[in-house]
Amino acid sequence: MSNLYQRKLSLAGIDASSLSVDDLKALVRSILDDGIHGLSFSPYTEGQGPGTLISETQIRQRLSIIQPHVEWVRSFSCKEGNEQIPAIAAENGLKNMVGIWLDDDREQNEIELANGIAVAKAGHADILAVGNEVLLRGDVSEDELLDYVRRVKEAVPETTVGYVDAYFEFVDHPRITAACDVLLANCYPFWEGCSAEHALLYMKDMYRRVLDVANGKKVIISETGWPNIGTPTMGAVPSFKNAIKYFVDSYQWAQQDGIEIFYFSSFDEAWKVDAEGDVGAYWGLWDKDGNPKYL
Repeated sequence: MSNLYQRKLSLAGIDASSLSVDDLKALVRSILDDGIHGLSFSPYTEGQGPGTLISETQIRQRLSIIQPHVEWVRSFSCKEGNEQIPAIAAENGLKNMVGIWLDDDREQNEIELANGIAVAKAGHADILAVGNEVLLRGDVSEDELLDYVRRVKEAVPETTVGYVDAYFEFVDHPRITAACDVLLANCYPFWEGCSAEHALLYMKDMYRRVLDVANGKKVIISETGWPNIGTPTMGAVPSFKNAIKYFVDSYQWAQQDGIEIFYFSSFDEAWKVDAEGDVGAYWGLWDKDGNPKYL
């Protein structure tokens, strides 16, 4: 760890709320310069989203922005060009949590599964995440999800296999928890209306609820973040200072307690407003054009 990062963590203490925006920016810079565990990565640019065919050139360009600051990349899909991400990331010295996207389109699920297994067989999946929030959305049944996980584990038995969902789904679905090699928990105080003042404590509680049912398995926070623009969710208010403070608080905790976090997200993505409202476009550490937002 850099001396600058140590000094600034000491400056921040447990609560960064008393720091100025300039102090918070300095903390973000030192945290990113020192490197964080991982980032959620989608290579889309303005006007793109799921359904867009992504080129290798575009992946390389977008990945080059975040590569100096992370050890791991989390991708979300294994089709439409996204299946190229893991090999490119590995070529650049990064580890991969490779997402197999599942939803209620069973035919497309088979394409995702086949491509994800191929990525793992090529040696580019350090963790293979079979599905993201499909139980939360109700896209497939628990039995269907278990079957997808079983098929992947049988196809690539040497690969670490998990499933991504909201933290409470691992409490509510013990069969899923038992089937996973690693538990990949999405922890969003924002979406549950928690004020920024109490968000870190709430995220810690979310994480520990998963630990309590993990039976000794590793628990990774596969997503967390805070938007800087948009409509509040109850007491959770998007703002520049709330977003930057949440990032700093998250990585103080991550460093102090050895927590592995994939922050959400790398870039602002306008296509997400369809599902998430206006806040959906503003979760990135970089804006839609690849400019850092908090430095």
